[in-house]
Order: sequence, then structure tokens, then C-alpha cells
Amino acid sequence: MIVVVGIGADGMSGLPQASRAELTRATVIYGSQRQLDLLDDTVTAARRAWPTPMLPALRTILDGADGDVHVVASGDPLLHGVGSSLIRLYGAEQVVVLPHVSSVTLACSRVGWAVQDTEIVSLVTSEPHTAVRRGGQAVVLSRDATTPAALARVLTDTGRGDSEITVLEQLGGPAERRRSATAREWSARPPGDVDDLNVIAVRYLPDERRNAVLPDDAFSHDGQITKQSMRAVTLAALAPRPGELLWDVGAGSGSIAIEWCRSGPGCRAIAFERDERRRKRIEDNATRFGVHVTVTFDAPDSFEFEPPPHAIFVGGGLTQPGLMEACWERLPTDGRLVANAVTAESEAALAQWYSRLGGELQRFQHYRGEPLGGFTGWRPAMPVTQWSVTKR
Repeated sequence: MIVVVGIGADGMSGLPQASRAELTRATVIYGSQRQLDLLDDTVTAARRAWPTPMLPALRTILDGADGDVHVVASGDPLLHGVGSSLIRLYGAEQVVVLPHVSSVTLACSRVGWAVQDTEIVSLVTSEPHTAVRRGGQAVVLSRDATTPAALARVLTDTGRGDSEITVLEQLGGPAERRRSATAREWSARPPGDVDDLNVIAVRYLPDERRNAVLPDDAFSHDGQITKQSMRAVTLAALAPRPGELLWDVGAGSGSIAIEWCRSGPGCRAIAFERDERRRKRIEDNATRFGVHVTVTFDAPDSFEFEPPPHAIFVGGGLTQPGLMEACWERLPTDGRLVANAVTAESEAALAQWYSRLGGELQRFQHYRGEPLGGFTGWRPAMPVTQWSVTKR
């Protein structure tokens, strides 16, 4: 059995009796050196600091163990912590977790926020731009002392410089400290004495949250973009689910990949685009919306990614020899494929795939009202043919 004990910056004095009893009876305790240093002399177990990387050690933690193995972790071990990793590896029946008060709850208590109204974002292993939001509030878990400045810079660079940030260090311990500023102010004059153990409470300003499909001008683009109305239809056909991966092939501005990532927690995308300037534009758009989009070069040459995607969208290159075949080959069973066509040649290609594999073939025509003299007339957009199919 693995027993995971959460501990705060206040050390042993802040532990409930059950947690103290577990540590007292332990024979071996794993944890980071900082967490192990919080234990006092009542704990006589052998102390083993995690190596880097930590994951291989987690896989062997029970090897040769004589009895239970104990682990100490910061705060709530099930909140972006080692407790969740151990349960994934060994199963819930082999892991007991004794949580401490989480850093998120402590942070919310310090700034007066309701926990249920606050998003939790971890930058422990993610890049700072993934914590950018268009409004609302979040507690951001930091990687180290450099995270607050890095986040402040990316917020400022993406038009969120008025966002209010509060950096909370050593929460719950005798050296606890709180400092507040706007992202712009913190970015311009970042303190040089931020503690590695910190979290950031962020109120994102201006508040421009929008749950619906975004307007075209929300994206930087050169005209190569799936227009808003077709984007809504395409997202409906792709049917994203939380935590799924999309391949956006011929991504253009990356609008489909970004909308996919915005649609649910944990959604991420890989955007394939041959044009270097467009690849840079996709990266900028992804940063602006704080989403997980990996941008790579032309398809299908760069299809060697694992794991395979849950869905593939083909927005360009339909007539490229071998492209659709490669997409279909990499799509797993029950994966969804959606392709949009605007030329007669690409329409013909989709019709052939529909004849072979079935699915659903649709054609959309959208009109926009525009001035016509003193009246209003209808201006047609180019019709779009869409093929969608689930692999069986």
C-alpha cells in the first residue's frame, strides 16, 4: 500500500493527528527535498528525495518494499499532484491519500474568492501562455520563482496588461507573503526575491469572455480562415469531447484548432501548415487565447505524432496526392474525420471518399445582407461541401 500525506508550508505543526500518525509509523518516505525537510524528529523513517525525472521512480516505488510506502506531497496531493499520478499507475485500491488544505483553497481565502468560481491552471509543466484567459479569475500554480514574471509578460503582450495579479508565497507558513500589482506593472518591475513556492491569483482584464464561436476578426489571418458560420458547422461535426486531441490539417490561421481547444477542458490540437508565416500566425493566435496548439510543418510528411488523434479536420490540401489516405490511416477506430471543400476538384475528391466509406456529405451556402443602392441585397459566400465520417 502507498500512503500519500499532504503537508503544508507550516510543516508538522499543521498536520491533523491521522497524518502525523502515518508519518510516525512509516519506515520509508518519498518526497521532494523541500517536503522532506519539513518533517521533524518524531519521524524516524528513511527519507528518499525524488530523482529527476520523477516518473520512473514512481513506477518502482513498491519494488522490494517491506510493508507500506509513504509519500509526502504539497497540500492536496490530488490537485495536480503526485497522488493522482500514483493512482493512475497503481489503482485507487493501492493508494491512500490524506490531503492537507490545498494551495488553491488557501489562495482563494486570502483574496476573498469562492473556490467554485475560480479556475485552476497549472504551469508546473506547461508554458506560461496556456494560463492566458479572456476574462474571469484563476489560481495559477507556479513552476518556480520565475513564473509570475513570465505570466505577467505574456498577459501584457496579449492585451491583458490590466489584469490584476496577486502573488502568494509560502502559503500557510511562517514566511507567508502577498504582493499585488497589474500584469503590466509586474512585467515592467518584477521583484527579484520571489520564493519558488508560490501561486498566482489572477483576475483577467478586460473581461472579453465569449463561449460561442468567435468572430473572424478575433483571429489574425491573411484571408485563409474558416469563416465563423462554417466554423460553427465544422465544430458541430467534429463533436469535441473533454481531453481530446485534434489534428487540423491545412490549418491556415488555426481557427478550427483554437475553437476546438476552447470547447472543453483538456482539449488540445496539432496544426499542420506548410506556410511559415501562417505557422507563426497560428502560434500567435494560440498564445492570445491560451490554448494548447502544437504547430508543425506540412502534412502528411509530419504525421509521426503519438498518441493518434481523436479527430482530424482537413481544411486544405484535399487534392494533394496521398493526404486523405494518410489521414484515414492515422485515424483510430471511432475517430472522426471532417473535411471542407470549396473547389470543384476538392468536391470531387470528397464525393469519391463518400462513395467508398459513407458518412455524411453536405453542402452549405451562406448569404450576407449588404447595401444595394438604397436597399439591401444578398451577397453569397462561396459554397462549402463538407464530408464527415466516423471510422468503424
